[in-house]
Amino acid sequence: MKRTASGVLGGLLGLVALSAVAGVLITATVTPAIAATSYAASSSIKMFNDMPGYLTIEKLMLPTEVYAKDSDGEDYLLAQFYDQNRIPVSFDEVAPVMYDAMLSSEDKNFYSHGGIDLMGTVSALIGNARTGSNRGGSSITQQYVKNVLQQNCESEADGAEEVKACFEDSTVSKGAEGYKRKLEEMRYAIQLEKQYAKNDILIGYLNIAHFGGSVYGIGAAAQYYFNTTPDRLTIAQAATIAGMVQAPNVYRIDKPDGTYTDKNGVAQNTAESGYEKTLERRNYVLGRMLADGKITTAERDEARASAIEPDITPRDQGCKLAEGAEFFCEYVVSIIRTDTAFGDSREERNAALRRGGLKVYTTLDYDLQAAANKAISVVPATMRNIDLGASGIQLEVGSGRVLSMVQNRPYSPEGAEEGTTAVNYNVRELNGGGGHPAGSTYKVFSLINWLEQGRSVNEYLNGRVGTKKVQTCDGATQDTKTGNGRDEIANFEGSRGYNGSILNFTKDSLNSGFFAMAEQLTVCSTNRVAMKLGVTYGNGTALDKQNLPYDVLGSKDVAPIDMAAAYAAIAGKGILCDPKAIDRVLDQDGVEQPLPDTKCERVMSEAVAATSAYTLQAVMSGTGVGARTFDGTPIFGKTGIHEYEHTWMDGSSTEVTTVVWVGNVQGFAKLNRFTASGYSLSRIRNSIWPNMQRAANAKYGGDKFPTPDKELTKRVYVDLPSVIGQSIDQATKTLEEAGFNVVVGDAIDGTESAGTIIAQNPGSGRTYGGATVTISPSNGEGVVVPGVGGTPDDATAQLRAAGFGRVEVRCTETEGAPPQGVVTGTNPSAGTVVNRSASITVQYQAESCGGGRGGRP
Repeated sequence: MKRTASGVLGGLLGLVALSAVAGVLITATVTPAIAATSYAASSSIKMFNDMPGYLTIEKLMLPTEVYAKDSDGEDYLLAQFYDQNRIPVSFDEVAPVMYDAMLSSEDKNFYSHGGIDLMGTVSALIGNARTGSNRGGSSITQQYVKNVLQQNCESEADGAEEVKACFEDSTVSKGAEGYKRKLEEMRYAIQLEKQYAKNDILIGYLNIAHFGGSVYGIGAAAQYYFNTTPDRLTIAQAATIAGMVQAPNVYRIDKPDGTYTDKNGVAQNTAESGYEKTLERRNYVLGRMLADGKITTAERDEARASAIEPDITPRDQGCKLAEGAEFFCEYVVSIIRTDTAFGDSREERNAALRRGGLKVYTTLDYDLQAAANKAISVVPATMRNIDLGASGIQLEVGSGRVLSMVQNRPYSPEGAEEGTTAVNYNVRELNGGGGHPAGSTYKVFSLINWLEQGRSVNEYLNGRVGTKKVQTCDGATQDTKTGNGRDEIANFEGSRGYNGSILNFTKDSLNSGFFAMAEQLTVCSTNRVAMKLGVTYGNGTALDKQNLPYDVLGSKDVAPIDMAAAYAAIAGKGILCDPKAIDRVLDQDGVEQPLPDTKCERVMSEAVAATSAYTLQAVMSGTGVGARTFDGTPIFGKTGIHEYEHTWMDGSSTEVTTVVWVGNVQGFAKLNRFTASGYSLSRIRNSIWPNMQRAANAKYGGDKFPTPDKELTKRVYVDLPSVIGQSIDQATKTLEEAGFNVVVGDAIDGTESAGTIIAQNPGSGRTYGGATVTISPSNGEGVVVPGVGGTPDDATAQLRAAGFGRVEVRCTETEGAPPQGVVTGTNPSAGTVVNRSASITVQYQAESCGGGRGGRP
């Protein structure tokens, strides 16, 4: 390339300036006493000394490793992440031939100079001045300095452009800046030689040096290129690796199609050519080793005769490594990238993940994860006509530790492959699926709300189908209507509901019963109970921004991990623990690091928690009967189905909580119209949940739940209204709305019009809520027995006149009574309502009854 006069002059002027200092350096480093006698030298030394002299060697950029425990409790590598593939090694873990190759090719005088190879540096500077380049001539110590400066810059870089700028600043700056950089390297190198032993500098360089692509350090280079360790490198392998440092991305041997193209677009350094450029460089290194007496001629010849035969061994990274636990891995990564425990800024947190060399020990339980994967496998990854998803998650009660996290679709970082996804259905905004309608599992918050108001689960309400006036918030009410506009509430499988207790409403998951509760509890207060237990919308926003009647039935989209934490709080005697995926973090020096701030705090009283658990246990003999575990461990649970589009099972032992969801990822296909693995999709939860919970019970066990609170389970006295005089329908409605069950008895004789209630049992007053009341209507055929008097004939006439056709008389002989007799009463007595066809007996007294006692006169 032609150079302009100004370019040449600039290079020469730079050389003159650098040469003045170089001369001083020669004097200062070799004969400092002589240098001190010269004023010029003193001035140059002052200029040199004014440059930065202390080099901070930051920690190496190392992969962050994520661990889980296997069945034996031993830590195993789950996944790793890095910008630079580096495996640090100690000095004695590297074969001597590797040191020989590096020193012969890069700095043969390393052990004799004071940090600067003066002859090599001056020679390089003269050449640079002539050509305008900034080629080598640096000692190993200077190269180490350059790499340290570059890494110090890259460790804070955000993105590829900033990394590129770091490289350019430390390697390819031109003109005066280039000379300045060279001088600074020299200054730092001299200082490093004073601080560190030669062997420390040499191994430091080998651990930081770039060997092409993302491979850094001799440990990773030996593994990646030759599937070996640095202490087992052969002469030929060592010479190949040593040769790479001059142009790592040119001399790398992992690109069979070539590492670059020439000006004609022809690929160079291909496998087909035997990696000819790398081969030339390797053979140069072998020649230098022979010249320095590091190897024999025979060894050189043998190595030269060998072909370059890479055994490329990639060090994979990312969550695809976490086979069977990829979504849990991504959850951990999302925490590292967002939690301030790993850095105050996004850049710091990303650097911690990809460059920090952290060892992150997670909460994952290998056995439960394996069982959960097997359980969820009954749900296919894809089905025709439905975008089907399924997930399962388990938390440890009392700590919030995430023990398992699975879903039906295989993991793919981009979700590009059919039947795969990158979305974690279990979580919320941290790469989550945005949540899913909770269905009736959300009713647990109405239950807790009820109990926190001091109300008993054995209190009775009218849970029959019909329009309810639900309290939404702040005094507002709203009628319930089904989607088709009818003024009534739909129950699962067409149930018309009943008057019953809160316990039975929960056991049977009775929608109309929970709407009856919502007539007495505001929807917003129930939503706030859910929020208090850690539940938000799937996007992380508050649940009480909008409060609608159907919220109490689980219409809001929530994340399974939040629901699991809430149910674990019930099992945990009212203590809510934030979900926790990380147990321990160590930096690359083995020092414990701060953990994400996950706390456990009381969110409900022990009495409320115990009574909630007691009530939810009843579900396992109700709607949850299909999810029983039959292993003797006490469990509770709650089922949920939302419009047949989503189905849930949430439940727990005293030790482990399990939540399962199956539903539409997108769309509104009806689960009950599809089957898989022999199950209707609307019921397939009954295969997944018990298998996951059984595995947890087998490993963690479980105790009996605490005894429910007496006040919160007592039978409640209520006012029983009188319905006498009402119609059958009116009386039935009155009693049912008051929370009583009604039985309509046979019609009885009454003067009231037919159908009018004339008797109830029990009668009005105070009685237990939920009691059964028998009401008796009039048949309209009743007549009141009139009061009669006079003689028996008079009384008989009076009764016949009142409409009674069957009249008898009964005499009682009484001394002094009138001979014709005197009436004393009737049977039935006067005022009694009887049927017109009833027989009425006139009772009278006479001195003599004639034909006998009780006969006619």
